[in-house]
Amino acid sequence: MTPELPAPLPGGQLLPFRESFLAMLGIAFVAMLVALDQTIVGTALPRIVADLKGFDLYAWVATSYMLASVITIPIFGRLGDLFGRKPFLIAAILLFTGASVLCGFASSMLLLVISRGLQGIGGGILIGTVFATVADLFPNPKLRLRWLVFVTSAFGVANMVGPTLGGLLTQYGGWRLVFFVNVPVGIASLFFVQRFVPPLRHLRHKGPVRLDWLGAFVLAVTFGSVQLLIELLPKRGFDTTTIVLAIISTTCGLILWLWERRIGYPIVPVDMLMDRKLSALFAMAALGGFALFSLVFYVPLLFQGGYAMSAHASGMLITPLLLGTTIGSVVNNRIVTRIRRANGIMYVGFALSALACLSVVALHGNEPHLVWMSCMGLSGLGLGLVATSLTVCSQQIVDRDHVGAATALLQSLRTFGGMLGTVLTGALLGHLYSQGVHRSLDSYQATQWFKSFASPELLVDRAEQAALINRLVSAGHAGDAMMHSARDALVQSIHIGILMACAATLVGLCLAWFVPPVQIVYAETGLAPDGQSPADALPPHGTAL
Repeated sequence: MTPELPAPLPGGQLLPFRESFLAMLGIAFVAMLVALDQTIVGTALPRIVADLKGFDLYAWVATSYMLASVITIPIFGRLGDLFGRKPFLIAAILLFTGASVLCGFASSMLLLVISRGLQGIGGGILIGTVFATVADLFPNPKLRLRWLVFVTSAFGVANMVGPTLGGLLTQYGGWRLVFFVNVPVGIASLFFVQRFVPPLRHLRHKGPVRLDWLGAFVLAVTFGSVQLLIELLPKRGFDTTTIVLAIISTTCGLILWLWERRIGYPIVPVDMLMDRKLSALFAMAALGGFALFSLVFYVPLLFQGGYAMSAHASGMLITPLLLGTTIGSVVNNRIVTRIRRANGIMYVGFALSALACLSVVALHGNEPHLVWMSCMGLSGLGLGLVATSLTVCSQQIVDRDHVGAATALLQSLRTFGGMLGTVLTGALLGHLYSQGVHRSLDSYQATQWFKSFASPELLVDRAEQAALINRLVSAGHAGDAMMHSARDALVQSIHIGILMACAATLVGLCLAWFVPPVQIVYAETGLAPDGQSPADALPPHGTAL
């Protein structure tokens, strides 16, 4: 049977330093495994779609992963409390690594989407378990914060190298290497976790395990049907399929609402979601995710398809966006105790991101790389400031007993916002691109060629473009000019999507006004005077300290 948590050593940790170091090295590899996959795929996605010919499923490559992870995070976080975290860490590493191999061997977009969903299950288990494992190993909050450097450093390294590595691998070795690179990291994670992470658990399990499986199922059906509805509505309008999807989405949403309010262990804490003190923070988390993931998955398509950049150059230019989120989190932690109102950081963060989005739309594609990197970096910095500030403010506002639930809900809503942003931008992009290309071909009296230009994946494949231009020229058309018009249509379509991300940040900026004033007065170490972490030293009802 899995042993209970033993008494800490005099230094406030369960294991001696050497064993603690090796165990945390394994946790760091796990964090890098998840973070690297999240940052490396976006750069390769345009090339993947060009090879597998399935632009209609472009958004699903991202959202299938997000949907699976947002459902599994709370479930396996609870199971880890009951049965210990090590078995789930090992199983999730194996599942994640195996699914990565399946992604690398995928022969169609549908198989890739299914494999990404399996990856999302593994990734959700890992995210729901990693930070709790650190808390198990280091009961002393002060010591825990020091050892968390391993985890945050792993995320930072992944954010730094992921996009550029994805571009390099895609350009010089093929996009399949983007998924196979997870294998050595997964093997290293498995070795260290299996050998050095102790089998520990918090709770002595008695009686049946009470988990919200029905809520998880209804949540998956609701999100999936909403995504299909968003994708099909611009193409089909209100036909039988979209009406049925609308009915399914509405019915499942109502069932989820009623069910989650009546049970004591909901996967979606509806009562907390409707708390007037927290509702603005939760909405801002979704809006921040909407903006971030829209940029992560569609700016590479703008660079590679719209501006004809290489995958390597695209990865290099998108790197500051993800690195900026890490820097924003660090900066927030350094300044939050030095300002009178922590809420002010949210204003700055959303304003920076909105400004950067507008700059991306205003640029023409021939600017120096430093200009693009500055725009991406500013947007990432702003969204990083926002994400950390939302967590800090929520932990100050809620009751002490609800800190964990509020933090988990913020992360889930951020992922939900990312799903919504990805699918809305994708649906709008596909619709506007088709309209733009059709108008362009009509002006050249060449609408019979629409099928050749119908998917943006053409604009990523240089060989296919050259072959099409030759066919157009042979037929007496201005092939180069028509291809240039198709690129313009793609750029304008993605710009509309980026403006939607900008609108999301501006709405977030306005919502910051409704957050109760919060002041953090902890010492520079980030700890309360008695050595507790902020989460462990909250006032009774989260009033400003």
